[in-house]
Amino acid sequence: MARKPSQPTVDAEDFTENIVDIDVTAEMESSFLEYAYSVIYARALPDARDGLKPVQRRILYMMADMGLRPDRGHVKCSRVVGEVMGKLHPHGDGAIYDALVRMAQPFSLRLPLVDGHGNFGSLDDGPAAPRYTEARLATSAIAMTADLDEDVVDFVPNYDNKLNQPEVLPAAIPNLLVNGASGIAVGMATNLAPHNLVEVIAAARHLLKHPNASLDELIRFVPGPDLPTGGKIVGLEGIRDAYKTGRGSFKTRATARIENITPRRKGIVITELPYLVGPEKIIEKIKDGVQNKKLSGITAVTDLTDRANGLKLVIEVKTGFNPEAVLETLYKHTPLEDSFGINNVALVNGQPKTLGLKEMLSVWVDHRITVVRRRSAFRLRKREERKHLVEGLLLAIVDIDEVIQVIRSSEDSETARARLMQVFDLTQVQAEYILELRLRRLTKFSRLELEKENEQLALEIAELQEILANESILKKLVGTEMARVAKTYGTPRRTVLLDSAGSHATSSALSASTPTSAQSTSAATPLEIQDTPCWVMLTTTGLIARSDDETQPVKDESRHAHDVLRSILPSSARADIGVITNRGRLIKVSVLELPSIPPTQGTPSLSGGVPVTELVTLEKDETVVGLASLTADAAPLTLGTRLGVVKRVMQGDFAKSDEWEVINLKDGDEVVGVSSSQDGDDLIFLTSDASLLRFAAQSVRPQGRAAGGMAGIKLSAGSHVIFFNVVRSDADAVVVSVAGNASTLSGTDSGSAKVSPLDVFPSKGRATGGVRAQRFLKGEDLLTHGWVGVGPAHACSLAGQPVPLPELDVRRDGSGSALTTPIGWIG
Repeated sequence: MARKPSQPTVDAEDFTENIVDIDVTAEMESSFLEYAYSVIYARALPDARDGLKPVQRRILYMMADMGLRPDRGHVKCSRVVGEVMGKLHPHGDGAIYDALVRMAQPFSLRLPLVDGHGNFGSLDDGPAAPRYTEARLATSAIAMTADLDEDVVDFVPNYDNKLNQPEVLPAAIPNLLVNGASGIAVGMATNLAPHNLVEVIAAARHLLKHPNASLDELIRFVPGPDLPTGGKIVGLEGIRDAYKTGRGSFKTRATARIENITPRRKGIVITELPYLVGPEKIIEKIKDGVQNKKLSGITAVTDLTDRANGLKLVIEVKTGFNPEAVLETLYKHTPLEDSFGINNVALVNGQPKTLGLKEMLSVWVDHRITVVRRRSAFRLRKREERKHLVEGLLLAIVDIDEVIQVIRSSEDSETARARLMQVFDLTQVQAEYILELRLRRLTKFSRLELEKENEQLALEIAELQEILANESILKKLVGTEMARVAKTYGTPRRTVLLDSAGSHATSSALSASTPTSAQSTSAATPLEIQDTPCWVMLTTTGLIARSDDETQPVKDESRHAHDVLRSILPSSARADIGVITNRGRLIKVSVLELPSIPPTQGTPSLSGGVPVTELVTLEKDETVVGLASLTADAAPLTLGTRLGVVKRVMQGDFAKSDEWEVINLKDGDEVVGVSSSQDGDDLIFLTSDASLLRFAAQSVRPQGRAAGGMAGIKLSAGSHVIFFNVVRSDADAVVVSVAGNASTLSGTDSGSAKVSPLDVFPSKGRATGGVRAQRFLKGEDLLTHGWVGVGPAHACSLAGQPVPLPELDVRRDGSGSALTTPIGWIG
């Protein structure tokens, strides 16, 4: 085995000679200051001129350099990240991709600068890996990077001094205010709120014309932030403080509305959330609040958000709770109301400063003036250089043959250039340009083009010189470009501004204010709905609702043209009532589950009611004929059937189940009318053969639920009961009857109608045949409709149009008056 060579010996004294004694405190201070400087200036804080951090600026510049314009295809984000990291930003691909993703998220920036393709994340979830996503510049980014090739900003070396990068972007958009920024540096932080582009540029143009404008004047144009996710800002005092000092705070609220999500339940529908708050966070906080007993009155939370309709969070409110009060508790205990702290720290001339609204606008306005001035100076130089060359060409074309002879007779290009300069009095630049010129440019047509170009260059040079010589013209050009940017990229305000009193603040920069919702509910609103008196109403078309007015609704034809009330029942908000069907079933319904109609004079419009079939389950051909009170002290429930049976049922006989039968019907029989009755009331039957029977309610003894009732009216062969009701014996009631022909289709024959006072019909005994209520005209053989009650009576067609009834006829058995429209319902 070969022996390893021996290792050289090292004297310990050689190491001691290279040891340097330093002060640890001084070294730590120096190193920490370098680290803090790097974080503050190279990572965390945006520049006040373009509102961008270095990584964001480098991303936009590199994408523009790669040609990733909005009119070209997307490229993989991995490619963009690699280019930025390798050439300009050696701080890791994770930081670069995070910054790229944020600039593409519409919920993060008010005006996104990157057009992303793929999964760029949500408020609750991160984006896909950069190898799966693609990006290109958004149209707004073109305004941020425009004119970079015209010496509008200074360029500085990159990290290895091999490439150059812009120190700041031209930024035709006031990005610092429009998109805001957030970052944590060493010993300082920044948190700027997004604003509306149209409002900010309007304020900037005002400041451009009036450099001494006050803060109050600028706030007229920029009343407050405009968040990407919309929502509401409640309270503007903190915003004004931030605009004045650079520090302040405000509260943001979700946009919510109260809706009937089911016929029995109301819900809170959230369509906009506070800035940077996701729906999953809201759902989690609601669940925690319900479990911790901080929130009550909530039964379910459903996230119906999709790409087509946007955010939609439905919070179902438990029956018996005020949705407005529940919403107030949600604002208190969940991020549906959030606080945003403003800390306007940005770099100005390389130094971190806290800026107010006027300072931020002034920095951007001054930057745009500088950019436009440098661009104009650059364009002036280029046009003067071009005009110098064109003038030389025009001199050469005048005697082109001699020019060619001079060039051909010269031994080399140096000699040719010198002789051209001497013979034609040209400069070195002009002579060099002529030597490099192609012969095809020396045609007559080219000469005309050169003369035209020379004139155009002269005009442009004069304009540029005027811009650079006159400060007011320069500012006018800057203001015009600002207005063009606002028109191109501006969008309407999304966030509603509410002051402490709930009134709506607007901006003078916008032509129309954004509509606002109702003011926030007072903290005194009770959480649970109080058991206040109300009225439950059922119409002939099957709509049911409750009125919050304690006064009994009064019939009013002008407010009740498309439907008629069938039953009106006094109740209370937290009580139960029963709906009676034609099958003799009573089904319990909670009054709280009924839609509430605000108090009005007269009969409320039941357009806000719901079909009763959505509250109860009915069998085939089963209909609701009336309402019943379930209180223990209520008057007996009285029913009349198609076959002339009458029954009174005591309320104490009702079971405590959700539904039960209140009458045992025979085959072919059904309930046609139901109401409560006292012993002093009259019971009214009206039959198809125009017989009306009126008898005292006390002649019908109350029976149990299982009973089948007793004979109410004696029917003739082939007739049946078409109407039954209970009327007070001293009431000013009327009888309405409509005659027609049995062989015609329903709704096709208008027939004839008669309206008579009930007083002309004598009272008779129970189970008798009654008296004639209307004499049939030729072609009439039955009553198609009938109604008896306290007037005035109203009728409507099947199409919902009101049908006028004839005048009162005191004849008991007189004939009716012809109708022009078939009647559908009477009430």
